[in-house]
Amino acid sequence: MRKKRWGNSILRLFKFIYLKLFRIHDTPQRIALGVGIGVFLGILPGTGPIAAIFLALLLRVNRAAALLGSLLTNTWLSIITFLLSIKIGAGIMRVDWQDVHGNWVQFLKGFKVITLFKLATLKIILPVIIGYLVVGFCLGLIAYLVTLIIITQMEHENKNRVNIPF
Repeated sequence: MRKKRWGNSILRLFKFIYLKLFRIHDTPQRIALGVGIGVFLGILPGTGPIAAIFLALLLRVNRAAALLGSLLTNTWLSIITFLLSIKIGAGIMRVDWQDVHGNWVQFLKGFKVITLFKLATLKIILPVIIGYLVVGFCLGLIAYLVTLIIITQMEHENKNRVNIPF
């Protein structure tokens, strides 16, 4: 019985995403860009739905799509993106990712606002920030492209469908 509930919940989630995202009356580019921006801001720590809506307003893209993209990625990808961001940021800055990870954990455990102003802190924070920006941008771009392809394909199929009155 429990497996059936999980299956129904997952099916309802996908149906909700479909209804909210792919039935928006806007251009495919604006919808896809909204999703991409939402995913990008959902990945970045400290940002999320409010930032996604604000940026969508500024860029005049679809706010609902930006909100949905942000909500889909905001918390559940945190662990994966954290480690990936550390590795990518450390690689870009040419430092050992395990050192950055260990220092980051120590930084968070003994966090005080005054430590943010120390020069050594930049060696810890900068690789993580750079990594998050790269990961967020890449995942946002992928979300944009996938959404654009799906919406364009769906619109193309709907135009080619022959309506037969009953």
